[in-house]
Amino acid sequence: MLRRTGTSLSPPTSPPAPIASPRFSTPADRRYLYPFTNCTNCGPRFTIIADIPYDRANTTMKVFRMCHRWQQEYDDPRSRRFHAQPNACPDCGPRLELTDVHGRKTADDAIGRAAELLREGKIIAIKGLGGFLLACDAANREAVAELRRRKHRPAKPFAVMVATLEEARCHAEISDAEAGLLTSPAAPIVLVNWKEGSTITREVAPGLKHLGIMLPYTPLHHILLRRVGCPLVMTSGNLSEEPIARDNAEALSRLGGIADYFLLHNRDIYSRYDDSVMLMEAGHPRFVRRARGFAPHPVRLPFGCGQLLACGAGEKNTFCLARDNFAFVSQHIGDMDNSLTLQHFTETIVLYERLFRIKPEAIACDLHPDYLTTRYAEERAKMDCLPLVRVQHHHAHIASCLADNAVTGPVIGVAFDGTGYGSDGKIWGGEVLLADCRSFRRLAHLEYLPLPGGEAAIRNPYRTALGYLTALGMDIPEGLPALALAGKAGLDIIRTQVARGINSPPTSSMGRLFDAVSAIIGVRGTIEYEAQAAIELEVAASEAPDEKGGYPFRVEEQNGILIVRLGETLSAVIRDWREKRAQSTIAARFHNTVAAMVVELCQAISARTGLRAVALSGGVFQNRILLRKTNTLLESGGFTVYTHHQVPPNDGGVSLGQAAIAGSGGVDHSTR
Repeated sequence: MLRRTGTSLSPPTSPPAPIASPRFSTPADRRYLYPFTNCTNCGPRFTIIADIPYDRANTTMKVFRMCHRWQQEYDDPRSRRFHAQPNACPDCGPRLELTDVHGRKTADDAIGRAAELLREGKIIAIKGLGGFLLACDAANREAVAELRRRKHRPAKPFAVMVATLEEARCHAEISDAEAGLLTSPAAPIVLVNWKEGSTITREVAPGLKHLGIMLPYTPLHHILLRRVGCPLVMTSGNLSEEPIARDNAEALSRLGGIADYFLLHNRDIYSRYDDSVMLMEAGHPRFVRRARGFAPHPVRLPFGCGQLLACGAGEKNTFCLARDNFAFVSQHIGDMDNSLTLQHFTETIVLYERLFRIKPEAIACDLHPDYLTTRYAEERAKMDCLPLVRVQHHHAHIASCLADNAVTGPVIGVAFDGTGYGSDGKIWGGEVLLADCRSFRRLAHLEYLPLPGGEAAIRNPYRTALGYLTALGMDIPEGLPALALAGKAGLDIIRTQVARGINSPPTSSMGRLFDAVSAIIGVRGTIEYEAQAAIELEVAASEAPDEKGGYPFRVEEQNGILIVRLGETLSAVIRDWREKRAQSTIAARFHNTVAAMVVELCQAISARTGLRAVALSGGVFQNRILLRKTNTLLESGGFTVYTHHQVPPNDGGVSLGQAAIAGSGGVDHSTR
């Protein structure tokens, strides 16, 4: 809400979670079980606003004329609903309707009938705050499996909504800090330890130990959860990789092949918003996805800058508008690989520029020439005659971490992720940089190894594993899980690709190394969603928490850059596999090895530069075990360690880094 503080206006934020107050749940009260109840401190805000000031005429509520009693509350400074822009009642406000897939009304008691259908195993598309959610009974294995089939999401975990914190504790181990996140005004999805004996089917998050759980954050959710009496899957209303559906007609069209019924209402959504996803690690809340409840609350920059737009990355996209000391990072937009997401991206940029009265004087983008965000930036810069700042992906990661912590550097920046376009045109991802918010130098990285098949290797980690072993000249033993997936013919093809350099781009990626180890020891050789192999390797490592062992690695200097050689590491992994060590032991030892690798590189670079500050960024550092071990080792070695708190370490934070670099005048992409 836009709150008046003197004569200034603070930026709009997404809504806090309304609490079922005595009035809301008292039958005699006129607001009893009205699903659009709100007050000045709760209710929809950023999802319904078209322009500032935040007055009803500038929101999608303008079509609802308040009745006399509600208008009195709105006008009364003594009322908790004074200037509550979405204020309404059953007589003058939005209304619910339950329909079939053709949009035909099916019941008078929309919520009651929806609850019955959910208990029967049906899938219902529910219009929420920032778009549609797909719901089904989270304890019904068949219903969850059917939702997966229809949504084309075979394995990626679903979030679950429960009625109360007490109910959440029946299904998960929840610390006080995690409870604070769940019950906070932002009400994000929180990743918590799944309890044995929970009635929530394991089909919700196959193979994982953490459950994404959230509490109701609108009156509609409160009423529905109490009527249905069981946990509900609540996942984004879309097909895989598409933006969340927003409008009623759009939902009926796009979700008609997924949902059995639609719980609709006639309050329009102006801006799409997914749910935020968070976790607690090392005593701090951390973002996996920053959206509803947090975006676009600004990150305060440690310096002033002109007005600019940073377009972000190609995956997990956010964009960032900045001016003065404020960086407005957008909500999660998604993977920029289809026209619907591109439209969502461009529409939201227009909205932000209007709301925050920012007219960019420069545009920043990634170095990758084929990102849709890069093409947008190039076209926009040309059309508006603006300077274009191209920012190397991993420099943006480190600058994002610096801006997140209100520092400018320089630091030793450790940027570990899956893929990012390097200054040399190769695929980076296991980088150690000397970096600040203006420039960087690449001081260390994993050795380059081939990805046979390119994208095919990313989707099939067994190809990455066999490509790495082939390039390193290693024997591939019979029975190796990665070989079993490829077969002899497949191995011959991979060997030919590597030997001749056919569609086998070299990469220094740490994310791909995690994939390779996962495939080598049989944890995961093919994936159904991004980072699945690495995530399941982390799950395996969590089963050996006391393992202290590690694997050898070799660091050598080449043209002033430290190169981590991986042959000895992978040989030792295979040796442990041959000796029938448990997957959990091997996975834990590998995590220990990567943490030790980071520390050794940082110590070597510190000896050269005198720097004692380290910034950790990139999607690999969403791995709780790796983050915890690396952070502990660095701090015990006397380093100051910066990690992410306000934006995710993954590509969702890249736009902030691009803005920090462009805003401070940085353009240097030297690899020396």
